[in-house]
Amino acid sequence: MKKIGAALAMAATLAAATSATAQVGVAGAFASGRTHVVVSAGNGYAFNETYFVLGLGVSYYVINGLNVGLSAEYWSGADPHVWKISPSVNYVFYQVPVVKPYIGAFYRRTYVENLPDLNSYGGRAGGYVQAGRNAYLGAGVVYETYSDCNTAIYRSCSDTYPELSFTVAF
Repeated sequence: MKKIGAALAMAATLAAATSATAQVGVAGAFASGRTHVVVSAGNGYAFNETYFVLGLGVSYYVINGLNVGLSAEYWSGADPHVWKISPSVNYVFYQVPVVKPYIGAFYRRTYVENLPDLNSYGGRAGGYVQAGRNAYLGAGVVYETYSDCNTAIYRSCSDTYPELSFTVAF
């Protein structure tokens, strides 16, 4: 948790310093006032089952490079069904050419059918590559830890996993 907090503080400081001098043209799709829509799909594993995961999210850039977002996931194809809601904050290093690195943090509320709800938090890091005028492919890694996890029910109370995304800026 301390590492995530330190990374966020560093990102916020960098964002404040760079946003004061950055122009909207330089920040492009990651400029203040831009909105991104993220669609995700893939596999997830829980309860010794393989799930098909669909996700949808939206983020808003409050200053150049720094966004706040909200996303939702639905896990289907196995039992129990799982729903996740996640507010987040992320910083994209838009000044870097070609691959745009990002770091972020999130809180997540997980609803598991017929089981107690779970709270978790974590961090992410990765990069975006431009796939079109206002479209980006993202790839990274996520660390998540569950704050109210019961090891009698769940095999692990923390997880590290890859993330892939496709985002379109408006």
